[in-house]
Amino acid sequence: MSTEANFVPLKTWRELPHDEMRLRASAFADDMHRRRTVREYSPRPVPRDVIVDAVRAAASAPSGANQQPWHFVIVESADVRKQIREGAEAEEREFYGRRAPDEWLAALAPLGTDEHKPFLETAPYLIAIFYERHGVKPDGSKFKTYYAPESVGIATGLLIAALHQAGLATLTHTPSPMGFLREILQRPVNETPYLLLVTGYPADDVKVPDIRRKAMADILTIV
Repeated sequence: MSTEANFVPLKTWRELPHDEMRLRASAFADDMHRRRTVREYSPRPVPRDVIVDAVRAAASAPSGANQQPWHFVIVESADVRKQIREGAEAEEREFYGRRAPDEWLAALAPLGTDEHKPFLETAPYLIAIFYERHGVKPDGSKFKTYYAPESVGIATGLLIAALHQAGLATLTHTPSPMGFLREILQRPVNETPYLLLVTGYPADDVKVPDIRRKAMADILTIV
């Protein structure tokens, strides 16, 4: 049995003159290229509504069948951030000490990462991002979600861009496995941890790896 879709006029799109399009596109690209992953944070507080608005921007992402298979948990409690750090470092000790292949460790070496994750407590906010492996109807029955990881990945990209645009630094953290996140944050079993996003002001004396992004010629093909 099919359900007829309900369509309404598109009233939110705005056409821009070509010169303004070029200026906006160039300025946005330049601004995003200022973004760097930061691993050292200031404990300075950040207005909560800034974080909430960034999540609101993320929630505008397209998703498979418009199922919006994401859930964001903003973690501001110092106690919960401490629990998350303990859980993450336990997994990271296993990763660096036993599970990671030598090739992966060699790739990480220039970034200076290890099992110690103090930023999980120092930064004022963590955002735990979950995706739904399946949905749950009000009666408790399950339904399939489509392209959930891809949809949540798009939303996460928008979230990172929104936080950067608001003047905050970010770090994508993916300890593996991340089951401890669901337990600490008491999320339902149909949700899978996707990524832990650290955000706040960078520490005053922060340094970042001296790395370069690939040239456009290496990443872009026009046919």
